[in-house]
Amino acid sequence: MTYYIDARNPGCPRQIAGQLTRCIRHHKSNWSELVFLCIGTDRTTGDCLGPYIGHQLKAYTTDRIFVYGTLSQPVHALNLEAVSSGIRRRHPDALVIAIDASLGQKKHLGYVTIGNGSLHPGAAVHKELPPVGDIHITGIVNTAGALEHLTLQTTRLSTVVFLAERITQGILTVIPASAPGPYIIQKL
Repeated sequence: MTYYIDARNPGCPRQIAGQLTRCIRHHKSNWSELVFLCIGTDRTTGDCLGPYIGHQLKAYTTDRIFVYGTLSQPVHALNLEAVSSGIRRRHPDALVIAIDASLGQKKHLGYVTIGNGSLHPGAAVHKELPPVGDIHITGIVNTAGALEHLTLQTTRLSTVVFLAERITQGILTVIPASAPGPYIIQKL
């Protein structure tokens, strides 16, 4: 099930943290690393949500928390398969959280979605890319329509930054940089 959270709600980061915690608890408990796969490109405003979140999370990487996809090293349609394959090879016991921008209904503009299961990147712009992640988080940056590429290019940067900051706040509530012990999220 996918949960929708209104980012304009003052309690949004706490709600994101709560739903993310539930999703993590749903997975096997023997994972030893946490990987954030932040998908998108810095060349299109509406598609830079993932790399912007990756840029923010990069400062919190540890020997058990990894971030792929930042503003300076984005993960996008051209390299997603190679990066995903590399993650499986380097982090075989990791729990992967995939993050991307999405298009949706007008009533959901500015919402965050969180759920268990893979993310299907590129679906809004009709690209066939492999599903990635064990948990998915998306920020609905604009409305779906006939001209998805144009919609992503004309998305307001303020919308993307606002969603990215709320999502990052929620994630950092769950995985503080100082998380001790052998498990990243103290045995949720």
